[in-house]
Amino acid sequence: MDCLESERLRMVAATLQHIRTELDAPEKLAALLDASVSPEWPPGEYDRDAMEFFRARFELEGEAAEGWYGWYVVRSGETPGVRALVAHCGYFGPPGADGRVEIGYSVLPAWQRRGYASEIVQMLLDNAFEFPAVQQVVAHAAIGNVGSISVLQACGFQADGPGQEADTLRFVVERDPSRP
Repeated sequence: MDCLESERLRMVAATLQHIRTELDAPEKLAALLDASVSPEWPPGEYDRDAMEFFRARFELEGEAAEGWYGWYVVRSGETPGVRALVAHCGYFGPPGADGRVEIGYSVLPAWQRRGYASEIVQMLLDNAFEFPAVQQVVAHAAIGNVGSISVLQACGFQADGPGQEADTLRFVVERDPSRP
């Protein structure tokens, strides 16, 4: 199982097993992730439609899709053994021929305003640019979502015009040319 880790967070790459469990028996997700799962789960835009999309990608692409779609974000907790699922994030697929990937993230309301979103976005950026094929990372935010816009800008994203959907903005980060 692929994982990304920071001092406070562990991101676990979703697999077909995770998604199937989440769709069919969500109460069993906690055991798969070794973390408590809030009754408020899932967060924000990570809804059943997103889960179905990820499941379809995993069924079509197999293990090659792991790491390029969803990631579960688990808070390690200040005390040993206290772990909680706080967010879902990921890419909308592997880089296209243009070298572009898009990211998204949703943090449960109870865990917002603790710096987790910035940490998650930075981990996604660092991971994406580990792959030489990735030349640009894109994100979208609703015009009124000041928190998300601030997170993206703090992580180095630059505004790049209107987003794909009404009332959204597009943000981009280009690969540093000095990076291999």
